[in-house]
Amino acid sequence: MVGLVRMAFDRYHTILDRISDPRTSDWPLMQSPVPTIMMVVTYLYVILILGPRFMANRKPFKLREVLIAYNGAQVLYSLFMLYEHLMSGWFWDYSFKCQPVDYSNNKKALRMANLCWWYYISKLTEFADTVFFVLRKKDSQVTLLHLYHHSLTPLETWILVKFLAGGHGTFSNLINNMVHVIMYFYYMVAAMGPEYQKYLWWKKHLTTIQLVQFGLVFIHSAQLLFTDCGYPRFIGALLLLHSAIFFALFTHFYYQTYSRKQKSVKAE
Repeated sequence: MVGLVRMAFDRYHTILDRISDPRTSDWPLMQSPVPTIMMVVTYLYVILILGPRFMANRKPFKLREVLIAYNGAQVLYSLFMLYEHLMSGWFWDYSFKCQPVDYSNNKKALRMANLCWWYYISKLTEFADTVFFVLRKKDSQVTLLHLYHHSLTPLETWILVKFLAGGHGTFSNLINNMVHVIMYFYYMVAAMGPEYQKYLWWKKHLTTIQLVQFGLVFIHSAQLLFTDCGYPRFIGALLLLHSAIFFALFTHFYYQTYSRKQKSVKAE
């Protein structure tokens, strides 16, 4: 039995090594998906079980300075990745119609592959978003949409670095970085206190920007169904499904948060 398990494990690694990007195979956390899966499972355990138990008989933590520093750091991190996406290909070299992955070791190809790894790490740092909600007892913000997004993206970005570190699929990363610069700036200002609320009149438009994000990714990914440049069409189909699901979830959130509330106010 042990021999069969070992044989299956070796077979799994042989297949994984054969189809993965050789440039990223030795990078931290890239040898196996298990560490990433375990981090996601731990995240869900902390958010859904351990955190609520810990906070059950405690008052919400304030965390004002921590939130300002964290969100400010995320703004800078997103700006850095946005710049790197542009300089690694999207500003001059990449085709917006169809772009294959460059698996060579030239400077720009390696720069994009390295950026994909940092983008993956950014999705792990975003676990902190939910941890802060739990510590502040903002239970209403720990929604299905929020958990789905934070659980799925680390797995998606691990696959990106392991197999497709560059090319057409990184367009969604580029757009996501643009949105996150705006989003985390909003969160940073919101954390500064009630006296800054007057500057946050555009909260509704933030959700609209997120909806536009998934619309752009859907249209961009759909091109792969009609164009062949060597980028896997299967991944294009997954990106279509991914953006459609998120568009639906964010549309539902928009309706529940804004349209439904406005109707209730008018009725009253």
